[in-house]
Amino acid sequence: MPRFSCPAAESPFPTPGPSRLRVSALLIASLILGVLAATARADVDNYNRGLNSTAWVLALNADGNVTGTGVLVDQERRLLVTNAHVVGASRNVVIFFRSMKNGEPIVDKQHYLTNAVKLAVKGRVLHVDRQRDLALVQLTKVPSGIQAIPMAENSTRPGSRIDSIGNPGSSEALWVFTTGSVRAVYQKQFSTGSGEHKFKVVETQSPLNTGDSGGPVLNEDGELVAIVQAISKRGNLFSFCVDISEVRTFLESPWKPAPLPITQVLDTTDLEYERHDSGHLQLEITLNDDTTDATDASDQDESDIHTVFVAKDYEYFEQADVRQIWALAAASTTQPEPPVLMELLSENTGTKLGSWTIGRDKEGRYLITYVAKLDASASAQTLASTIQCVAEIAAAKKSRLAQQLKPAAKQTSLAEWLAK
Repeated sequence: MPRFSCPAAESPFPTPGPSRLRVSALLIASLILGVLAATARADVDNYNRGLNSTAWVLALNADGNVTGTGVLVDQERRLLVTNAHVVGASRNVVIFFRSMKNGEPIVDKQHYLTNAVKLAVKGRVLHVDRQRDLALVQLTKVPSGIQAIPMAENSTRPGSRIDSIGNPGSSEALWVFTTGSVRAVYQKQFSTGSGEHKFKVVETQSPLNTGDSGGPVLNEDGELVAIVQAISKRGNLFSFCVDISEVRTFLESPWKPAPLPITQVLDTTDLEYERHDSGHLQLEITLNDDTTDATDASDQDESDIHTVFVAKDYEYFEQADVRQIWALAAASTTQPEPPVLMELLSENTGTKLGSWTIGRDKEGRYLITYVAKLDASASAQTLASTIQCVAEIAAAKKSRLAQQLKPAAKQTSLAEWLAK
């Protein structure tokens, strides 16, 4: 039987020999290394650009020292942007910009605290917008080598690569670099520990931390596209930032001063106060002679004094900041009768400084309280006058209600009610 031999089929895609495989692998490796090197150089360049605009921000609030991050946005006017929740109720903050040694930034926190007299820059809070969670700080000076960050004209887009620089409390270093990407850009209304917010959000996939708040988010050109604002607790490694369009609107809007801390305002008056267990401030106000109707000398001292409380924090909505002041007029074990309710309602419909409220404590007692709300940026004299007025109105009503209500089995003070 004749033998047939089939010629070896030649593949149109020849299998490369060992030498060709080696050359291809080296080529691919060199290309990858080239891309990585270019990316690394871009990261370094972006870091250096952002570094010269980013600050470490220290503020003193009622809850103690708070630290965060800020970014210089206007060189000529010495303006820095950070979060409203970073400055809190402070009107003055301390700012540190990077120091350099041998061409490298000094990132040790203790270096700046030890040399604060030489390195610190004072900042005054000019404007706050709690809805956007932004604050504007004017510096006394801009150190040499520090430059305002260029701001992007338009919002960033999903999929874009971004970088940020911050001062996370979990790190021993300052000016920490983080890279990530944009997940989404959209309008968002939400709550954080610092209040209610509504603004255009840049949602990022970046491992940001507490202390990064107020820091810059940069595009690949080193332009500011957002300000770090909050960390999501519902997902992994994604955060919310304030879009550049909101930052621009904030800078162009009328500037509203941030209210002073309540203790700082009261310290400029003649009023004495103490902090109640609830955190609110308690004042014992001496009444005018025509407010009291004590029948004998033994009642005079007590009836000449009425307790007033001032809320530890102020409420806000957009550009409105309001401080609440209140005093208890009466406590009853039974619900007030219709004539009493109509009397209180009638007074509320008139032009008044405040209004009457009826609440119940945990033991079911009805508490009739007079509440006034005052612009939180009002002067100390205005605050003192309002406190006196609340005391006078509540004390006068106390005398009248004593004849109309069944008193509580146990005398209830507003301080006791707050403590429950």
